[in-house]
Amino acid sequence: METRIGRLYPSTKFFCLLVIVLTCMFSSGYALQYGVLPLIIGLSFISKTAGNFISVFLKSILIIVLFIFVIQVLIVKNEDSQSWWWIFSYSESGFQNSLLMTSKIVGISSAIIYFFQVTSTKDINYALEKSGVPKKVTFVVASTIQLVPQMSMLSQTITDAQKSRGVEMEGSLLIRIKSFVPMIGPLVLSSIQQTEEKVLTLESRAFSSKKQKTSIYELTKTKADYLVLGGCLLIVVALIGWRFVK
Repeated sequence: METRIGRLYPSTKFFCLLVIVLTCMFSSGYALQYGVLPLIIGLSFISKTAGNFISVFLKSILIIVLFIFVIQVLIVKNEDSQSWWWIFSYSESGFQNSLLMTSKIVGISSAIIYFFQVTSTKDINYALEKSGVPKKVTFVVASTIQLVPQMSMLSQTITDAQKSRGVEMEGSLLIRIKSFVPMIGPLVLSSIQQTEEKVLTLESRAFSSKKQKTSIYELTKTKADYLVLGGCLLIVVALIGWRFVK
């Protein structure tokens, strides 16, 4: 990550993420939570990850948000529900509940997505090791983070291979369901093979060794990290004070 945000120490970015999550969880209303999204989009433009962030958000979080609105506003019956058409009715209280519910999802999820886009797995591993976390725990965390992208890339590779063999992979829902069956075997076998390769790679790097290891790759905290941490602490203090005053 060559941008200023990307070069921040992983623990600094994680602390910022934690502040945003706590703010979204314990703040009343929904304006502040929804305000996190444009803030994250602005930061993603600065860190040159806007296209990727918006794509991931639209394909995942937006679908969940729309689904909640449809269920809460148009289908779930409330005291103020007004019949509209067939099983659908409009409810003002359902609309307000949807805003409160989805605002936390939007704020927290957008911050989490952005965190992983500006923080590489390598940096997370390094920060965990330097903080004294056991190597096995570090490996589990790294494997969990990399699981979804690796499975997605492997699935795409298998799909391309099946297409090259003449297997019909696109079309109606029935065709897609049928094409999914031939993918299961290669996907499972490839995942097992990759697991074995990871084990061999780790052992070749003396993963089980108890001795202190050195690393060519290093990360250091800069003045920017301490300034950001200071700003986050001020925000936390301000939020705590605001909650007590309120």
